[in-house]
Amino acid sequence: MKLRFAFIAAPLLVFAYGVIRILDGLDGSRGPGIAWTTGHLAFMAALVLFVPTFWRLRHLAGRTALATASAVAGTAGIVALLAQFAIDVVVGFMAADHDAMGPLFDQVQAVPGVQLAVYDAGPYLFYVAQLALVVHCALRKEVKVVKAWTPVLVLIDLMLPLIDKDFIPVGAIFLLVSFWPLARRDVAAARRALIHA
Repeated sequence: MKLRFAFIAAPLLVFAYGVIRILDGLDGSRGPGIAWTTGHLAFMAALVLFVPTFWRLRHLAGRTALATASAVAGTAGIVALLAQFAIDVVVGFMAADHDAMGPLFDQVQAVPGVQLAVYDAGPYLFYVAQLALVVHCALRKEVKVVKAWTPVLVLIDLMLPLIDKDFIPVGAIFLLVSFWPLARRDVAAARRALIHA
C-alpha cells in the first residue's frame, strides 16, 4: 500500500507544484512568499516519494546491473534536486522581494561545485534514470503491467517542461496515467500476500 501511495502521490504533488507555480507567477514574478514556499515543498515531497518508486521499478526491471545503476543515478538526481529546491526555499525566506532573490542565488551558485552538481548536471540524473527504468521494465516480457506506451507517457512528461514550465501540470497528468497500472499492481500483490499469509 505504501508503494501504491508513492506511485500516485508523487505525480499529484508534481501537479500541485506546477499549478502553484503558475498561480505564483500571475503577478509577473515568482517568489518570495507563501506560494513560492508551498510549491517548492510540494515538489520536494514528490521527490522523496520518487525514491521508493525508482527502487520498485528497479525490482520490476529484474534487478539487473543497468536497473540498479539507473536507480542509483536517479536517487543521486533526487538529492541534487532536493538541494536545489531547499536553496530556493531558503532564499525565499531570506529575500525581502523578488529582486533581492537574484543576488542570493548568485552567492550560492558561486560556491565551487554547486552550479554543476545542483543545477547543471545533477538534476538530469533524475529525469534520465526515470525514463531508463520505465523503458527497462517495458522491455521485460515478465512485467506485463508496464506497457509499451508507458515510456512514451513518461517521455512526454519529461519533455513538456522543456517546452514551457507552465506545462508541468499537464506532464504530471501523463506521469500519473503511466504510474497508475504500477500502483494497481502493488495493491494486487499486497492482496495476494494477505491471502497466502
